[in-house]
Amino acid sequence: MKPYVFITRKLPEEAIKPLLEKFEVHMWEHEAISVPRDVLLEEAAKADALFTMLTEAIDEELLTAGKNLKVIANMAVGYDNVDVAAATRKGIAICNTPDVLTDATADLTFGLLMTAARRIVEAAELVKQGNWQNWSPLFLAGKDVHHKTIGIVGMGKIGETVAKRATGFDMNILYYNRTRKPEAEEKLGAVYVSFDELLSKSDYVVCLTPLTPETRGMFSREVFRKMKSSAIFVNAARGAVVDETALYEALMAVEIAGAGLDVFEREPIRADHPLLTLPNVVALPHIGSATLDARTDMMQLCAENIEAILEGRAPKTLVNREWLTRVRS
Repeated sequence: MKPYVFITRKLPEEAIKPLLEKFEVHMWEHEAISVPRDVLLEEAAKADALFTMLTEAIDEELLTAGKNLKVIANMAVGYDNVDVAAATRKGIAICNTPDVLTDATADLTFGLLMTAARRIVEAAELVKQGNWQNWSPLFLAGKDVHHKTIGIVGMGKIGETVAKRATGFDMNILYYNRTRKPEAEEKLGAVYVSFDELLSKSDYVVCLTPLTPETRGMFSREVFRKMKSSAIFVNAARGAVVDETALYEALMAVEIAGAGLDVFEREPIRADHPLLTLPNVVALPHIGSATLDARTDMMQLCAENIEAILEGRAPKTLVNREWLTRVRS
């Protein structure tokens, strides 16, 4: 029998053509509705491979149910929804989709920064609602981006690409990361600083750090108090790195000037969430990599990783390197 692949969202068949040609493939029938947990567990129990989204919890329960699982391809760079250690113990390869979405996510991140700085959403809505009645010298005046200081927290590939965008605006670039990036410093003029120094000096604090036990809730009320009162906070990483109550309180107390958010602790965010009541918050529905090109590339990379594993080859983007060592030993 052909290996069985379950895909947790409805995808264009062209993007997963190799899988359809070589394996038995079943897709959840909805594009915009998450697969129910009970269905996912049932499918995992008979699947050789899972093609998942970041909305699915790939935990011990699911991995135990998947007795035949050889690979899980997660359509995201981050894999905080996956218990990687448990998967490795069970001999299951975990793959993600780095690189192919770097530029798209960096574009969105910088666009979010500019949108929050220049009050673009406020201005667009004012026009649409028929409230543009006059003009004054400080009418919808925002903040300059050019020649200001951007502080990037999490200087991975996306962070470096955002920094590259910032050079076009003659921005001063600070960054904080677990490890220094000498090449980024040389090529982009980025300056490595402590977290506290970044907070105190940046006009724009951009969060691009992965979600880990160490980074969960790292942007607390104390952290926001260390930022300039004129600063804008941008988060295009994961919602849970931010204490959302603390962010709301900081904005209400004018401890920071505004926020641009593409991610939230719980997604989709509730329409009555306090952050959404504030005019100086730009909120997007987690669309960092949402271009047709990037999303298609992500789908194809997931398909290629599954195909490789099921055919006995090393995948292109393996998260748990220990798995490869075990397979080869």
